[in-house]
Amino acid sequence: MTDVTPGADREQVVRTPVSPVPPPLALRRIAAVSAGTGALLLALSARYGYHRDELYYRAAGDHLAWGYDDQPPLVVLLARAETALFGDSPTALRTASAVAVALTVLLVGLIARELGGGARAQTLAALAWAVAPLTVISGHLLSTTTLDLLVWTLISWLVVRLVRTRAHRLWLMIGLVTGVGLLNKYLVAFFVVALLAGMFAAGPRTVLRTPWLPAGAVLAFLISLPELLWQAAHGWPQFDLARAIAQDGDQGGRAGFLPFQLLLTGPLMTPLWAVGLWQLGRVERLRPYRLFVWAYGALALVFLVTGGKAYYQGGAYPVVLAAGALTVEEWLARAGRRAWRGVRTGIVAVSGAVTVLIGLPVVPLAAFADSPQPAVNGDSAETVGWPQLAATVDRVYRTLPPAERGATTIVTRNYGEAGALARYGDAYGLPTAYSGHNAYHRWGPPPSDRSAVTLFVGARSAGELRRYWREVEPAARIDNGYGVDNEEQGAEVWICRGLREPWPEIWPAFRHLG
Repeated sequence: MTDVTPGADREQVVRTPVSPVPPPLALRRIAAVSAGTGALLLALSARYGYHRDELYYRAAGDHLAWGYDDQPPLVVLLARAETALFGDSPTALRTASAVAVALTVLLVGLIARELGGGARAQTLAALAWAVAPLTVISGHLLSTTTLDLLVWTLISWLVVRLVRTRAHRLWLMIGLVTGVGLLNKYLVAFFVVALLAGMFAAGPRTVLRTPWLPAGAVLAFLISLPELLWQAAHGWPQFDLARAIAQDGDQGGRAGFLPFQLLLTGPLMTPLWAVGLWQLGRVERLRPYRLFVWAYGALALVFLVTGGKAYYQGGAYPVVLAAGALTVEEWLARAGRRAWRGVRTGIVAVSGAVTVLIGLPVVPLAAFADSPQPAVNGDSAETVGWPQLAATVDRVYRTLPPAERGATTIVTRNYGEAGALARYGDAYGLPTAYSGHNAYHRWGPPPSDRSAVTLFVGARSAGELRRYWREVEPAARIDNGYGVDNEEQGAEVWICRGLREPWPEIWPAFRHLG
């Protein structure tokens, strides 16, 4: 049946080219993949230690606000809640991430079903996302990226359902999810705009001509309004942060953006999503979903032009992976059960094993520095050495005369170091640590009566400190004890005296974003 809406102009997509009733749901299969992925992440969550960002979120939980210089409030609020409910540990902080990954894996299987995929396609799509390096590496930690991937995937599923069913009320649910997503990370706004542009360019435009669309937009705006007001009241610091990120050239910068896409899902999954892009753009029964091809291209172009990080594109892959799984399902239907077992085994045994080895803390910590993981997955290296950092600072602090300790403050170069001292410093009786990095700057300056001596953590040279203090001397070098080359390894703790200006006057100079 072909139902073309009057006034659709040149819209080439017919209204119902696929069956309005999706294939049976392979719930047991995709739920098993989902639960297994979440369980693996939880089982390994206690190995090594906190990531620097997690220490930052934990510290920010003591400074709840509607926004921060580098992010909206959701992940900080989540860190505060998890710590209160489950205790002060990496596992407690990472519980929500494991659940989010499990839900995302389930949703990718559901997307394959909505596109018309049977049990094998649903399972293959779920497996493909479960073994993707982006999924596993981000899901091992509490991060805005993990929640962002869940939000993008949920929106993708809702949009696919909207296109298939033409249930325009789904715009309200899309608005709800978008609003919550904006409280986590602003990237979701780029995704929604790209989807709308794809609908306008490739159809179906009929889903745009409904009052439910502006209603959903208003709902998203109202949910995110408190955070937007906070940003406006504080000079939109996230724009400054975006410029700093673009200048960093992380993940290869613009030159590395496209090659890095091969690593997000793993090289073995690249043919699957490449076929999915082709399927969505060329195959007749999937033509209503061509909007996702346009959205994928628009996002890649925007992130290339603006210097966005390569992983920003990650949330665009669930739909194209699911579409690729449909082609593989058709091929397997002709090739037989043995071929299905071979594909499934190949995905789990090869892609899964490689992803686990580079993305999860399976290597004994004593052998970690000699493994390839720190070089391939820099985030893993940032989970080592924080207790040793706090112990080093304490040793320097104890060398000060007792009369000076009461007038001593601690300042760190970055929020990870300050967060580590907030987590472990109480056990040593250390004073509160301050930092000019991102939101930490707003939680300063140090008290005026603590200006006689400053222990500065993380400076690489005396020159950068002499602009603030008259006397600067190195006191100790940080060593994580495992030879892991990370940002803190080899950094020094300095004893600084003779602050050139009072803390309230000099503190603005310490602010930096990144």
